[in-house]
Order: sequence, then C-alpha cells, then structure tokens
Amino acid sequence: MTTFKEIRGTAIQSVSSDPSNPEEGQIWYNNFSGALKGYKTVNAWSAGGNLNTARHGLAGAGTQSATLVFGGQVGPTAQTATEAYNGIAWTNGGALNTGRSNLAGAGTQTAGLAFGGFPQRTQSESYNGTSWTNTPSLNTGRARLAGAGIQTSALAFGGDSGGPGTPVNSTSTEKYNGTAWTASGNLNTGRDSLGGCGTQTAALAFGGSPLLTSTELFNGTAWTANPTGLNTGRGEVAGAGTQTAGLAFGGISPSATGATELFNGTTWTTSPGSMSTARSLLAGAGTQTTAIGAGGNTTTSVANTEEWTGVGIQTITVS
Repeated sequence: MTTFKEIRGTAIQSVSSDPSNPEEGQIWYNNFSGALKGYKTVNAWSAGGNLNTARHGLAGAGTQSATLVFGGQVGPTAQTATEAYNGIAWTNGGALNTGRSNLAGAGTQTAGLAFGGFPQRTQSESYNGTSWTNTPSLNTGRARLAGAGIQTSALAFGGDSGGPGTPVNSTSTEKYNGTAWTASGNLNTGRDSLGGCGTQTAALAFGGSPLLTSTELFNGTAWTANPTGLNTGRGEVAGAGTQTAGLAFGGISPSATGATELFNGTTWTTSPGSMSTARSLLAGAGTQTTAIGAGGNTTTSVANTEEWTGVGIQTITVS
C-alpha cells in the first residue's frame, strides 16, 4: 500500500498542538487530541443583497447576518442614510443626525456607534436599532479613521486630522466608555484610510495611506508594531474579525483591489478568494470566517454586497 510519504515526499508530523500558521494542504497528527488534521482553505466571497443607496466612504458594524451601515457619500453629497441587513436584504433605518463620509463605526446592528468623518468631524452618535442620538464628541476631529469595539467600549484610531490641502496622518487613539472619549496611546505610524478590527483592549490596525503594509496591535494601553505586515500594501481598506483572527479586504493599491488576507495574530496570509467587485472605501463587518463587505468605490459608488465564508482547520476523524 502506498504511504503518505511516498505520495508527498514527507511523513505526517506528530505534534502536541496545532501549528499556528499552517499552509494550504498541510496535514499533521495532533497526539494530544488523538486526531489527524489538515488545513484546507474554503474561502470565498458570494453575492448578497444590494444596498438601497449606492455609496462609498460608509462605515459598518455588526455581523454578517445582522449588519449596520451608515453615512457615506454619493457624488459630492455626504449621506445620513442608515441600512440594516438580515443576511438577505437591506432595510432603511433611522438617519444620522450629521451626514458624513469617511467615518468609523463600532458595535452591533441594534447598538451601533458612529464617529468622526469628513471634513475632520468630532461628532459621535449612538444607534438603538431605530434612531441615532448625539453623544459626546471626539477630542480630535478626523476623517478616514478606523474603529473597533462595542457601543459602550469603543476605540477610534488613525485618520486624517488636517483637512483638504493640508492632510495630517494622525497617530491619535481615543477610547469611549459610553460617556466620554479619552486619549490613549498613539499609533507608531500615523496613517489615514486604514483598516481596523477587534476590541478596545485588543485591537488591530493595518494598511492605510500611502499604500502601507504595516500592522499594529493594541493592548488597551499601547500599540506594538507587528514584525510582518500585509502582503498587499493598500489604503481605503476594510476589516473584520479580532486581533488574532483578522480579515482585510478591498482597498486601493494603487487601483481598486478585491484582495483578501487573513491574520492569525502573527502573520497575514493572502487568500485565493478575492472579492468579485474590486473596490475601495467600502464598509466591513463580521468575523474572519463570516464577514461582509458593502458599498464602496470602483470608479463610481456601488451598491454591491458580498458575503465572505472562510473555513480554516478541518478535523479528520481517525477510526
């Protein structure tokens, strides 16, 4: 009988824990759990229901089957429109009090938070599933920033705090506790148009203008530069997931891209599954395995929604 080594040229490795960054097609035996395991990426984007309002520069929050998007831009006009997604279709919700584009978001579909935006806004608003309420403002007005966390424990970081004609790639980080925004540890690399995900005490920042690859991790107090960055440097990128299971997708590099990468807490891996519609300035939400990308810019504002399904380690039962 032919052995695995004769087919692949290597023997199956016996390990006590799963490898942190397995390669496509890799197989190993976990002697702690007594299971033969393999890594097969079943990562793909599929079409979802279109937004009611095509736009770019919008923000997102929530999960793949309960998404909230808000704000954005159509032509020269900043939007107040809010839409909720149920996994099939989008429904219009309550309008933002302040129309804006290039803002950031955090939270869930029924407990969302919107903050910042163009032109270098400080305004912050909370959403209860029906309507938006003005909340205390950011200390640093900025657009093209990133957000993470939940409505009562959010994080705002990066962005452009300078304005048209005098852009300033901000390092500023602020925490929100449901009552007020307070300054926290600065990013190591000032950047705008970056992606972000995670929580207030375990956030991930990546990419940004001008076509950055650098990645940073936040521990609730300070940012640490990660030794490795994105494989595709880009700005205007969307994100989803957590600090140790992040997802980056879309952006501009230097033209619109659909490239998708997965982060395991240490390194980024490029997925063979790219977005069907390459775009920048899109909204992202969800997890590394079930994410959503909505709206954005190709050469014009689009309404397209795409749903991501990503599966990592597959366990093979040994008889």
